[in-house]
Amino acid sequence: MLTNRIKKYRNILGVMQSEMAKQIGISRTALSRIENGIYFPSAKTMKKISDYLDEPIGAIFFNENVSKNNTLDGMVRRKYDNETEQSL
Repeated sequence: MLTNRIKKYRNILGVMQSEMAKQIGISRTALSRIENGIYFPSAKTMKKISDYLDEPIGAIFFNENVSKNNTLDGMVRRKYDNETEQSL
């Protein structure tokens, strides 16, 4: 059984399964099966889930220690924030 954190992130956003499924273009049943580890989604669906939840694919499906701060985007954002603070 595959574990993932879709339900955790979905609940943080306060979104129902049916709404999320509609927004990413899959059935509520398919999303439920993915959340429960019954079905492993395609890379395309994983990307849609990641985009919708605004979390890296790795944080959702593979490694809980992956965070937005550890992505290239997060590193660039931190560098920009640090440079902005220093210029003030």
